[in-house]
Amino acid sequence: MNLINDILKDMCLGDDPSKHTVAVAMSGGVDSSVTAALLHECGYKVIGLSMHLYEHRIDINNKKTCCAGVDISDARSVCDKLKIPHYKLNYSSKFNDQVMTDFTDTYLRGETPIPCIRCNQTVKFVDMLGYAKKLGASALATGHYIKRKVINGVPHLYKAADLKKDQSYFLFATTNDQLKYLRFPLGGLKKNETRELANKYNLKVANKPDSQDICFVPEGRYSDLVRKLRPNAIDPGLIIHVDGTILGKHKGIIDFTIGQRKGLEIGGRKDVPDEESILYVVKIDEQKNEVVVGPKKYLACDEIELKDCNWITKNKDETLDVLVKLRNTFNPVPAKVKIDHKKKTSKIFLNSPQYGISPGQAAVFYSKKDNNQIYGGGWIDKTSKYLISDAKL
Repeated sequence: MNLINDILKDMCLGDDPSKHTVAVAMSGGVDSSVTAALLHECGYKVIGLSMHLYEHRIDINNKKTCCAGVDISDARSVCDKLKIPHYKLNYSSKFNDQVMTDFTDTYLRGETPIPCIRCNQTVKFVDMLGYAKKLGASALATGHYIKRKVINGVPHLYKAADLKKDQSYFLFATTNDQLKYLRFPLGGLKKNETRELANKYNLKVANKPDSQDICFVPEGRYSDLVRKLRPNAIDPGLIIHVDGTILGKHKGIIDFTIGQRKGLEIGGRKDVPDEESILYVVKIDEQKNEVVVGPKKYLACDEIELKDCNWITKNKDETLDVLVKLRNTFNPVPAKVKIDHKKKTSKIFLNSPQYGISPGQAAVFYSKKDNNQIYGGGWIDKTSKYLISDAKL
């Protein structure tokens, strides 16, 4: 009962759950299914909402994705077992316009997108959230691993109890208005506890694998999808060393990301020091359609410019000392951030250079006093490679 009491407290919907309807975003996976079961046990009137996201030209039924045909069927089965309503929302056109188009355009610019964040920003926390309100739900709950805490009447976000599953990086763009309506019941659980609950509720998805790929690219072959969607927008070009030497040709800049080492297909360099022989992608020049490679030192970055910033924790400061996470797999590092609230831009000054930072990715800020608290973040627009001026390009 302690878990149920904790969830009731965190929901912040009053003492009588029977008076409230809660919509649950159900992807067909174990996390969202357990979320629905827990809220049902709490006594809320639960409604399951699933998004149909793919047009006919993308056929996906991979067990390690979400929101595909088989996943919606799994979500419906869970709702049937719990005896709660289930709605399938056809957002394929919206998803194509708001997520997949951005994904494709970002790759064609030589950047590295994060469609999961764009999905949260658009169809999930705008369209689905709006539909939940139309149904009269008091809140929209998801299976994300993140904590929501209300302090002085204002909702804030914190890392999940299970740091290995923490999804705070992917939720930096959540607005304050959205946070007033959203709930994350799994924030205090470990993943193994979630699976134990799935078995307790006898849910068919209890042992379903976690989604590991971008939902519409189940095998991780991003460039193949871009080629399918924009076959006439991809041109071959040159692979050039930072010293100006032409090393080879590429079949499209979409095959490369900043920091990439494998798959360059240009061979090694002879008669150079070891630290110079291993090459990485250090720059992708969309205008020249060139891929620039060089030793790791040319990846070093000490300043980053962000656009479209979102601040979950409101502040009027123009500069802040923060911890910043530059990719989901990176550890947060100390930095100072200079903020322009009117333009929604920021500039990051890293305490020490970091490597492999790519435009198109996100930079997410955490408090230095409490490294579990998420301040917000933004999209990486430009990077300063502090050694690139030494190169001949």
